[in-house]
Amino acid sequence: MQSAKLFLITLFIVLFSQQSQSQVTLEAGTASDIELNYVNPAEYEIGGITFSGTAECDVRTLYFAVGDKIKIPGEKIRKTIDRLSKSGLYKDNVRITASNISGKIIFLDIYLEEANRLNSFVYTGVKKSDIEEFNKKLNLSQGKIVNENLKIIIKNVVTDYYKEKGFYFTSVEVIEQKDTLNPNFVILNINVEKGRKVKVDRIVIHGVKEIDAFKLRAAMKETKTKFLFQPFEKVDTAIIDFFKNHDKYKEKDLGQLLLNYYSDRVRVRFKTSKFDQLNFEKDKTSLIKKYNEYGYRDAYIVSDSVYFISKRAINIDIYVNEGHKYYFRNITWVGNSKYSSEILSQLLNIKRGDVYNTTLLETNLNMSQDNMDVSSLYLDDGYLFFYALPIEVNVEGDSVDIEIRIREGIQATINKVTVSGNTRTSDNVILRELVTVPGRKFSRSDIIRSQRQLLQFGFFNQEKMNVIPSADEKTGTVNLEYVVEESSSDQLQLSVGWGANLFYGQIGFAFNNFSARKFFKKGAWTPVPSGDGQKLAFNVQVYSNAYQYYSASFTEPWLGGKKPIALTVGVSHSLDASTRAKSDVSYYKLQVTNFSVGISNRLKVPDDYFYMSNMLTYRYYDSKNYTSFILSTGIAHSISYTFSLGRNSTDAAIYPRTGSDMIFSVQLTPPYSLFNNKNYADLPLADKYRWLEYHKWKVNISQYINIVENLVLNIRARFGFLGMYNQKVGASPFERFYMGGSGLTSTYMIDAREIVSMRGYTDESITPDKGGTVFQKMTFELRYPITLNPSATIFLLTFLEAGNNWKDMRSYKPFEMYRAAGVGVRVYLPMFGLLGLDWGYGFDAVPGNSNANRSQFHFSIGQSIE
Repeated sequence: MQSAKLFLITLFIVLFSQQSQSQVTLEAGTASDIELNYVNPAEYEIGGITFSGTAECDVRTLYFAVGDKIKIPGEKIRKTIDRLSKSGLYKDNVRITASNISGKIIFLDIYLEEANRLNSFVYTGVKKSDIEEFNKKLNLSQGKIVNENLKIIIKNVVTDYYKEKGFYFTSVEVIEQKDTLNPNFVILNINVEKGRKVKVDRIVIHGVKEIDAFKLRAAMKETKTKFLFQPFEKVDTAIIDFFKNHDKYKEKDLGQLLLNYYSDRVRVRFKTSKFDQLNFEKDKTSLIKKYNEYGYRDAYIVSDSVYFISKRAINIDIYVNEGHKYYFRNITWVGNSKYSSEILSQLLNIKRGDVYNTTLLETNLNMSQDNMDVSSLYLDDGYLFFYALPIEVNVEGDSVDIEIRIREGIQATINKVTVSGNTRTSDNVILRELVTVPGRKFSRSDIIRSQRQLLQFGFFNQEKMNVIPSADEKTGTVNLEYVVEESSSDQLQLSVGWGANLFYGQIGFAFNNFSARKFFKKGAWTPVPSGDGQKLAFNVQVYSNAYQYYSASFTEPWLGGKKPIALTVGVSHSLDASTRAKSDVSYYKLQVTNFSVGISNRLKVPDDYFYMSNMLTYRYYDSKNYTSFILSTGIAHSISYTFSLGRNSTDAAIYPRTGSDMIFSVQLTPPYSLFNNKNYADLPLADKYRWLEYHKWKVNISQYINIVENLVLNIRARFGFLGMYNQKVGASPFERFYMGGSGLTSTYMIDAREIVSMRGYTDESITPDKGGTVFQKMTFELRYPITLNPSATIFLLTFLEAGNNWKDMRSYKPFEMYRAAGVGVRVYLPMFGLLGLDWGYGFDAVPGNSNANRSQFHFSIGQSIE
């Protein structure tokens, strides 16, 4: 009887706790002659608790203890098993049994098996970069408990990760493999099959009557259909419909008709067509905002449907209700005292009868890119606490009355300016570039200008730069924190070659954030002293044992540390000589030594985007039996002064979106022939060019126009002229223009020639005999970035280009230019600078050179293609 009773109690404990899903094993027995009351369980006092299996737990985690009186079966037994099972510390076979019963005293045994622990894990079917992302999110480590919950988490993380990338049919299998060397440890084999990426095939917007559907789809920035090029699909049907129903097309614009036709047949995409639910929700909001821009303030989405048409594609149906079109009627201002309502209305630039466009209203109030909005007027005058709130006060028919409520507040003064995130660049190097200084009146334009100044360094990530204002209206002050993220700016040039039994090698370094002040500071060499914004560069080239080139330069951007006056010093030396003894009659050499020093400073008039530079250059030539040089034997000197006046308002150094960069320069040598009384018509070349004389004029203009988002149009124009002082001396054979190709400087540029790039044509192919003295060039370049990550900035481009190079002014014909078009890519790597690869097609043949034009590839370094 006692054993049957013990068996039934054990059975009821197990049955009552089944919702914990623990596995229970009972010994055989019978209880057919015992009746238990399920409605009123019996109460027992716990006389003892024991543990069996491979694990134990802290008795304090149980819902009962020795001496407690509990009902069996009862809630505390169930909750205990539930807690132990969900803890993840034990396998899913927790059970509680009655080991003995003595009257109303019961002894319980808790069976626990320690859960498996992780020894290692292996992914199959995924890339290394994906594994790195999984490890960040899962944090799998040796010793981690392995249970069903962990497996579910792994599956969810992996499938969600690929779902964000457009893989909606990813399967993940997590298999435990026993570790034969470590009992209770397992190896997880995570097998992944991504499947195919699911793309958006079509987006159909139903209910569209007044706005072209392609404009609505264009407003959906993240949800895009896949690439499509079927320009002649059902063209016969369209032509037949055009002639059959000609009357309905009479009032429509031909360009608009063609646009509507091709919008569903030609889709060129720069973004992937993957589907993401969160982005889709945002895009639906953008779609309605586009309706609002056209005056449809009541437009809304009735419903939408996303459905698979295959395992690789989905369709999206969106049903809209457009509502009625509205217009602005009366716009009134309330609360303005600093500026009159007439001035504010002029800036708002919205008139009675204009389409009711809430986006335009908000933009002209607060967010105009050219700072010609109402808030800029106030914020540039220190009114940091200003805000303008537009309120619809009356809607009558299709007209809306707006009341703009203004709170001007008080003018704010800058209290403190700090910088954070700069791990290399010194605080003072950043702070000295800012125009927002303590004690000065707050100005949003000054903040924008300060950010631009910092971006011109090229030291910081242009996408992560931020300014955090901390304002106190009670005191009328504001603290500004400039947040930056350092990116590498030092560059390396390294190349080695071998051909025709000759060796070529080049090594060069450019440290663009150097610090001479820390040169002897312990611990500053990481790998070189940095942080003061100075520039140090050197380059060495060797071609076998015949040609050698060495150069070095240094720039201090703030000479004296108080004003932005930059000092630049440069020196170079090249030697091309035969390997024979100098006394040998066949010995030849050409030695060129160059030294320059320049000072540049920023101007405040006409505005503070202007700068001016002055440079003195001395170049020395020494040749002997060098037949390819204009002076085969002799010595020549060149002393020149270069004056430059420029204006740079671009918003970034690597990928500018707005602004312009213009520079005018003139390079002059003394006019020796005008005062030395020599007859230059009869002088030998060695005497004629002993002291070089010329004047050289150049103009470079580059304008950046932000078309939409990151799509940028860059328009460039260049012009150069090399003039003479004396007709008898003629144009200098040095410093001439050579056009064509990538614009990379030739290794043997012994005559100081200036290389002008021209894509679609071979190197220097658009060049008169012995070089040109007049050139001009125009470029239209459309750019779009793939990534603006500072560690690897990549953008694509397409271009139209035209240019020519003339022997002298008499042959200059500005409308006769060689034309080209093509595409290219630019990659900016901090270590190597800007690298480019272009394909260009030259449309015009070059006389005497049948291979100069047509299809050409060009590799460029830095700004060699300009």
